[in-house]
Amino acid sequence: MKLNKAEIILYVADQQKSRDFYSVVLQKQPSLDVPGMTEFDLADNLKLGLMSENGIAKILAGKTPHPSTGNGIPRCELYLHTDNLEESFNLAIKNGAKEISKIQDRDWGDTVGYVADPDGHIIAFAKRKNN
Repeated sequence: MKLNKAEIILYVADQQKSRDFYSVVLQKQPSLDVPGMTEFDLADNLKLGLMSENGIAKILAGKTPHPSTGNGIPRCELYLHTDNLEESFNLAIKNGAKEISKIQDRDWGDTVGYVADPDGHIIAFAKRKNN
């Protein structure tokens, strides 16, 4: 299988609130913003999508628990490399993220701080120690 593009989609309780949060945190506007889906271009072949929990629940058609039953439970991690580590970390907190772990050197060679977005998804802001 050859992948041409990839998109990570987070299920969110309030699409507009999450759109506004990620617009500030990513410091960019969505490339798509329609009822049911918001997308941000992260790299040439990578997008971050935000889909309402109720929208995906219709697609899942009761074959899985409703996504809202997992609110606040860390279900994924968005690991973002940035040159402005402290600024990005603090900007997220200022705009509604909850601090999970302060910025510190990690064993794998990155300096990383962790926050949770308004839906509980974990965001790691990282910078290589040698940069």
